[in-house]
Amino acid sequence: MKKIILATNNLHKIEEIQSFLSPLGFEIHSARDTIIPKTEENQPTLQRNALKKARETFRATGILTLADDTGLEVFYLALQPGVYSARYAGENATYHDNCKKLRRAMTGVPLWRRKAQFRTVVAIVGQGIEQTVEGIVEGIIIEEPRGDLGFGYDPLFVPNGYSKTYAEMTMTEKNQLSHRAHALEKAVQFLSTI
Repeated sequence: MKKIILATNNLHKIEEIQSFLSPLGFEIHSARDTIIPKTEENQPTLQRNALKKARETFRATGILTLADDTGLEVFYLALQPGVYSARYAGENATYHDNCKKLRRAMTGVPLWRRKAQFRTVVAIVGQGIEQTVEGIVEGIIIEEPRGDLGFGYDPLFVPNGYSKTYAEMTMTEKNQLSHRAHALEKAVQFLSTI
């Protein structure tokens, strides 16, 4: 059985990614299962952060590695928080802190100017392998959070064509349309060829 390691400690991401990779027959591990240094996400783009995490984890373990970086890009805020999404409200910010800061930044902004997109870049690095893919979902940022499922900015993001926020969707519903789902579908296509 082929092994793959997910270069993340985030339980929500691990659960979401495992649901995509399990059917491929990989023995799936995560950074939580190994002792490897945490990658400093200091790159200027999502793609470069994802590649850095995947490269460092592969170097440390020798196991085929999948890493992702995801950002919420709000058009009114010149695509911020973007690469800083996880630490938008500060280095040790919680999901709640980040959502609160975003809501403050969007106070008084009319609905038609609240367009945003979630973008995920997935990097796959192994022996002689280096591949990136991305997924994007467009939507809007609502004024008040709704729902208690999901994580991050999910309670504030309504994808185009839907009335529910990501946080009001089950994992199955979200996995059918999310930015990470789109990127992981492409990653699965690639992984099925190696």
